Amino acid sequence: MKALLFHVNIPRFLVIQALRPISTAFCYKGPFSTVKLADVPEPALPSPQWVKIKTRLCGFCGSDLNLILLKDSPTASPFTSFPCVPGHELCGRIVETGKEVQDLREGDFVTIAPMLNCTTRAINPECRSCREGRPANCENFAEGAFAPGMFIGLCKDINGGFAEYVVAHRSQVYRVPPNVPPEAAVLTEPLAVAIQAVLDNRPTGQDKVLVIGGGVIGSLVVKTIRALDIPCDITVAEPSPFHADYVKKSGADRVIGGKLIEEAPGITGGRAYKPLLGEKILMGGFDRVYDVVAHAPTLNAALRITRTSGTISVIGIGKDVKLDLTPLWLKVQTIKGAYAYGYNESAEGQRQAFQMALDMMGEGKIRVEDMLTHLFPLQDYRKMIAVNMHKTANRAIKTAVRFA
Repeated sequence: MKALLFHVNIPRFLVIQALRPISTAFCYKGPFSTVKLADVPEPALPSPQWVKIKTRLCGFCGSDLNLILLKDSPTASPFTSFPCVPGHELCGRIVETGKEVQDLREGDFVTIAPMLNCTTRAINPECRSCREGRPANCENFAEGAFAPGMFIGLCKDINGGFAEYVVAHRSQVYRVPPNVPPEAAVLTEPLAVAIQAVLDNRPTGQDKVLVIGGGVIGSLVVKTIRALDIPCDITVAEPSPFHADYVKKSGADRVIGGKLIEEAPGITGGRAYKPLLGEKILMGGFDRVYDVVAHAPTLNAALRITRTSGTISVIGIGKDVKLDLTPLWLKVQTIKGAYAYGYNESAEGQRQAFQMALDMMGEGKIRVEDMLTHLFPLQDYRKMIAVNMHKTANRAIKTAVRFA
């Protein structure tokens, strides 16, 4: 079957690092490209507890772009294996079920939670994270039945969604409600990320909230807060006028261009103080911050404009950053990591954020299909990458590969 294959080794890594200052296109074009269209074997069911899915749509994530451009931190490399077929945001139809799968049938239209945790890796007993309802933060990503990989698309043994077929353990598979179109179902995974981030740092109705970054995840954070009927004040920092317009329509009270420290006093009522050297620091400020960018400038600014005892959720996947920790100890703030999704307490008991995302879309509480602005056939992957590198110029929010 045709698939987008990613591969890198140390010599190729060094060559691309040398060529990238000339043009980032070397990362996905030419003899040293990290990705190529390839013929790979169609996957077989690893065990009777798995199903095979014919891919309909696979979304292109910012983490896919970072992978292809070799911008990821090497710290995560023990939990990946190459060559691999990327793509973890997908939907499609089941074409084969294992003998032990009773609750799913051929023909079901589904999406999958892509994490390769203890259950999928046939590890028993489960690790502490899996037992505590956070299987996406499993401690065994490099153990068990398969090669290392946090999720499908980063594991050489289990291909991702940039291929005609994928396999998934029955625990990963969720039926798509009949009134949720494929163009919305393909965004289930990023919506689940946003839902979990909000539930882990849930605002009250009186809070002043800041979202740094108004792209896909930033807009979904805003949509989630509003879908949960939280009437808090939401500010989004987003320099792109195109994305700013969309996130404002998603429920933000205001969008600012990026001068966070200058704008924060007027929004929050905080008082700004100028140190002998460096940026101002606020007393008072935002109650909760969701940093979807997570680079040194945004994180340092977030610390300075978050109030005493406020909480900052780091959703973006940044690399090494240098932080002035003075605001952290001076204002006894909390910084929370935000990654993927798990089980959460609700009126109906424990519910997976992935299922909550599907339910919210099915009930009409969140609309996401309008975020899917560009669709590409697999062979046009280079064009898709180029569009994602210049989203504002291309008026792109979310892009995806569409299979016949």
